Amino acid sequence: MRAVFEFLASQPVLLVFLLVGIGASVGRIRVAGISLGAVAVLFAAIGINALSVSQGVTLEIPAPIGDLGVVVFAFATGIIAGPGFFNALRTSYLMMLAVTGLLVVAGAAGSFVGIGLGIPPLTIAGTFAGAMTNTPSLAATGGSAEATVGYASAYLFGVIAAMAAVALALRHSRSDTDAPDPIVDKPVAIDTEAHPTAADVTKRHGDRIAFSRVRHDDDASVEAVGPDTVFEPGDVVNVTGPRDEVDAVAMELGHTSAIDITRDRSALDFRRIILSNAKLSGHTIGELNLRTRFGANVARVRRGDVEVVGTADFELHLGDRLRVVAPTDRMAEVTEYLGDSERGLADINPIALGLGIALGLLLGSIQIPIPGGHFSLGYAAGALVIGLVMGRLGRIGPFVTSLPHTAATVLAELGLLVFLAFAGTKAGSLIVDAIVSGEVVRLLLLGAVMTTIVVFGVYLVVRHVFRLGGTRLSGVVGGAQTNPAILGFANSRTGYDVRVALGYTLVYPAAMVVKILIAQVLVGL
Repeated sequence: MRAVFEFLASQPVLLVFLLVGIGASVGRIRVAGISLGAVAVLFAAIGINALSVSQGVTLEIPAPIGDLGVVVFAFATGIIAGPGFFNALRTSYLMMLAVTGLLVVAGAAGSFVGIGLGIPPLTIAGTFAGAMTNTPSLAATGGSAEATVGYASAYLFGVIAAMAAVALALRHSRSDTDAPDPIVDKPVAIDTEAHPTAADVTKRHGDRIAFSRVRHDDDASVEAVGPDTVFEPGDVVNVTGPRDEVDAVAMELGHTSAIDITRDRSALDFRRIILSNAKLSGHTIGELNLRTRFGANVARVRRGDVEVVGTADFELHLGDRLRVVAPTDRMAEVTEYLGDSERGLADINPIALGLGIALGLLLGSIQIPIPGGHFSLGYAAGALVIGLVMGRLGRIGPFVTSLPHTAATVLAELGLLVFLAFAGTKAGSLIVDAIVSGEVVRLLLLGAVMTTIVVFGVYLVVRHVFRLGGTRLSGVVGGAQTNPAILGFANSRTGYDVRVALGYTLVYPAAMVVKILIAQVLVGL
């Protein structure tokens, strides 16, 4: 067995993928309907490395490999969440302040309990970093042996407690009130004498609905609806949107029609088309001007597993799947114009990926002087911030800043798995050291106090004060712990629901900054 571990220790790349494979296999095992998912890679790495240490061999994955994994994960997560993050930020800043307050309370409680247990300030700071599962905080302490032992002793409980809080949050996911209503289509017969235009009705309903096609009373043919299309009594129009809004439109304009005008595809057809033309990425549906060019429009957009209404101001990204309604004889032109290539789903946009991560690393490495030392965001937080901004922008002039949702999701998962393998090998050997040193019981107790305050404090405050749904709350718990493993666990339990990533990114940047500052303050006490 020792010979096997010695061979693995000499082959770090082989070790990474072996741990990923073994951990992922364990993560698929379901017990009482529950599986660990990606986070099993972390626990597998901890266990295997602890076993190797008992044989006199320490398995180590070079730090640059771990850094590569975490920055790719953070950047891709930012790209995915960017479009929704800044919208949510306007209404959720109080939640960020609440999470910050809980972190400060945890740091103060840790200092008080640690001093009472006779633990030195440097070890308290390292234990805080482990309890918060935050490696940059450990780095901010200087990464000494004393701090590292505290980090390793508290880390595992920090992960397990956060997973428990996520599981608790997801118990309420079935009753989420922030779940998007399903997108439906309904034919509506026009009765009103107000002669409204499509743009008028769409604006009255907050741009949450769209009209795809209309059949005028005096003409049996069906045509695509444009913003200036006037609805006359006797017309039948197809409405797309959330069920409650579509029902409201039907009552406003007339009544639900028994005539399904979508079945007549002789003059007007519809098709799912992948946006793979890079020149169009970052532009809104209205800017494509499909109505003028081809007599066509976009009824729906599917991004990942989420489907939204194709409103004029919706910004498109590479890989989006558009449900296009167009004249039958012009559908081929529309398809060619949009691209419709499977490559659009998998194009990682290496220019945006490379330059974006490089900017994130530069941002994370900036040293900001503070009393008693200096402060920096760290690579992971820097990459996340740049990813959020680039995901939100979508395009800067001719430069596309976003990645297709599918490609970003794959990159995020790959980066996460590599990082988990790295973190597990590091924590595994350090936990053995902590046990041998005899300090593990006191450090476990200290870490448990701080972890409990943050993890379950976030759960209680965000759930009962801010009334957040269980799905998004699970992401907030992961973001408060600034741990990709917790996000991976929540994603695996929800089928990568976009609300998880949105909750995670909502508090992650602030939590990362606050944890680094608190760790530095604890060292100086």
